[in-house]
Parts: sequence; structure tokens; C-alpha cells
Amino acid sequence: MTTGANGNSISTPNIVYVVDDDTALREAISSLFRSVGLQVETFASASEFLQSKPLEAPSCIVLDIRLPGVSGLDFQGQLARSGIPIPIVFMTGHGDIPMSVRAMKAGAVDFLTKPFRDQDMLDAVFAALERDRKRCDEEQSTAATKALYQTLTSREREVMSFVTKGLMNKQIAGELGLSEITVKIHRGHVMRKMEVRTLADLVRISERLGLSSSNPVS
Repeated sequence: MTTGANGNSISTPNIVYVVDDDTALREAISSLFRSVGLQVETFASASEFLQSKPLEAPSCIVLDIRLPGVSGLDFQGQLARSGIPIPIVFMTGHGDIPMSVRAMKAGAVDFLTKPFRDQDMLDAVFAALERDRKRCDEEQSTAATKALYQTLTSREREVMSFVTKGLMNKQIAGELGLSEITVKIHRGHVMRKMEVRTLADLVRISERLGLSSSNPVS
């Protein structure tokens, strides 16, 4: 475990990607992060980062806003459009209010102006890593739930859909042309396979999977 600047523990590995064309600054920041037990990878430009293969672990990018080629703000937009939700901590020696507002509105964790205090950078990075850890946990949980849903038969999925809409067993039986006891059996199978004990839990799972939307999980 690594202890963050706020005293909280964060599961390892935790990776910080530093993207800055200033070699001396990259090395200084990398040394700071490694001193608190973080894994670091450095890049001189956005294109270098895009050519790499990010590891599957909680991570964040410490990104200079002024880079050769693609700027930091444009790079942030590229990542968003590519569906790469990695948190970003911006740093700049030329920052202004419009730039910082744009970065934060687009989801940046922080916007630090050079020279910044080491503690401010560490606070921002650990906040970014914590955000990404939660995202990873949620994705893993959703993937596990989808796997459980795939074990349901077509009939069980129909019953689950009606149950989570609030229909009683008798109403579901009428909708599907089944006996009420058969619906009860299917409902029991759904609860067991989805590993839930209450209707409220089943409804939450249904919402997580987007089953109430026009494009439910299949």
C-alpha cells in the first residue's frame, strides 16, 4: 500500500505518466513521485504517450499545457474522444484563468502554475489516483455484474425486467402467459444467479446495467 498526501492508503501499483518537453522538469517530478512509492513513466510529447501502451492500473497524467505539436488542452480533448478516462493534472508556466477554466470544465483534477510546491503536486496526484481507482473498481464491478446477467435464460431476463419495473408475480404471470408459481420459480432463479437478496438490490443492478434504457445489455 502507498500512503497518499492526505494519509489515505491507495492500492498499488499506482502509475503517474508525466508528459512535458522539459527534460530537467520531467526528471525532477519523476524523482518526487518515486520518493513516495509511485511508479512513473515519462514522455516528451503527447504523441509519445499515444504510441505507448498504458498499463492496466490506477493512473493519472501530469501534463504540461504547452507541448510541441499537440497542446495539453487539445491532448485532453483527444483522450476524451478516444474514450480514455485517465485523470489529468495540468501544470504550466504560462497559465491564465480561461485556460484553467477550460481544463477544469473538461474534467481536469487540478491546474498548477509553475513553480508549484511539491506538496501541492502530490496532493493533486493522489487525488487523481484515487479518482481513477474508484473508476477501475466500478468498471470491474460492472463487468462482474454483466457476467452474472449473461447466465440468465431469456425467460429469466424477461421476469427480471418486469420485477424491476415493480410488477407483482400475478401481473408478470399475466404478461407472460405463465402460472404464478412458475414466475416465482423464475424470480428465485434470478435472485440466486444475480447474487442478490432484495428487490432493491436487483433494481440497482438493473440500473447499473442500463436495462431500463432503450439499449439494454444483451
